[in-house]
Amino acid sequence: MTRKLTHVDDQGRPAMVDIGTKQATRRVAVASATVRFPSDVAATLQADGLRSAKGPVLDTAIIAGTLAVKRTHELIPFCHPLPIENCRFEMAFASATELVIRCEVAITHKTGVEMEALTGASVAALTVYDMCKALSHEIVIADVRLLDKSGGKRKVTAGRAER
Repeated sequence: MTRKLTHVDDQGRPAMVDIGTKQATRRVAVASATVRFPSDVAATLQADGLRSAKGPVLDTAIIAGTLAVKRTHELIPFCHPLPIENCRFEMAFASATELVIRCEVAITHKTGVEMEALTGASVAALTVYDMCKALSHEIVIADVRLLDKSGGKRKVTAGRAER
């Protein structure tokens, strides 16, 4: 089966997807990003209650990620401006040196919010980097990915698409 790119018109030109005839449904997307710290930096952060010289690292990342979710349409050219109904972040160390950031976005609308969830997780991770870069520039942002998506034509669970 050959799939067509959704943001390209019949002449091969860039185009926003027409969602005018789609059904509004509850749509939820979950994305994640991992921030990997050098072990000494991770230990220092945890000992300092996840505060850096710039302030509370996780709280600042949540605020920045939320702002990014709400402004995704200003960053990604063909994203529709959306009235976000819910945006939640979870951040926890999955190991001694890896902070996993999880962003969940929900809406009742005609289009999904996977780009918003991916943008939120990405910007939250970038904010963690910014808040901690005085400690090291060897911090790595990795594994930005869509974990789950529901409410549209395709469902994604743990990064795998289903029809």
